[in-house]
Amino acid sequence: MRDFSWQYFSLTGDVDAYLLYKEINMDSVSDETDEDLNDESEDTLQ
Repeated sequence: MRDFSWQYFSLTGDVDAYLLYKEINMDSVSDETDEDLNDESEDTLQ
């Protein structure tokens, strides 16, 4: 979905497509950060 919204934005210049891309990108970065934090906390518990 992220690639599609970026391609659509690059072809049309549609601001809503760019905002969707940014939102999806921020969610994926947030999820990766959460997973890293969970992995680190599990390591310290062992």
